[in-house]
Amino acid sequence: MSIWWSLHLRRDAASVPLARRLLLGTMETAGVDPDISYDLSVALSEACANAVEHGGDSESSDGYRVTAFLDGEKCRIEVADAGPGFPPAGRGRRRPVRAARAEAEHGRGLYLIQELADHVHIRNRPGRGGAVVSFDKVLKWREDAPLVAV
Repeated sequence: MSIWWSLHLRRDAASVPLARRLLLGTMETAGVDPDISYDLSVALSEACANAVEHGGDSESSDGYRVTAFLDGEKCRIEVADAGPGFPPAGRGRRRPVRAARAEAEHGRGLYLIQELADHVHIRNRPGRGGAVVSFDKVLKWREDAPLVAV
């Protein structure tokens, strides 16, 4: 069983819960374990919040795109924006993802995504600008799942 969907959303805080609800509804309907669904929905919310906050200048009409794939035993989510992208990591180095200091009000999003997902990929969109955060997680299914992967 494969399910996928893609949304193009405005860079507005109201778009974040919309993407989260769609993901949760899809996973509930498919029969994904609620704990896995919750982890992925929090990770998605953080990625969307980053796209809303950092995904372009205030005059930009470009929104951001969320794509989710439930394929077999894995869910992969990608959030891409049209902003300035991430600063270069340097030759041969990965971009560090660190937890923010306890008193910080921002800066926890990428760290939370990394903790909630199995694999996280952070990169810039080649040629068009913008950032892409993609992450995946192995799915667990409820015993009564109507759309269990085979």
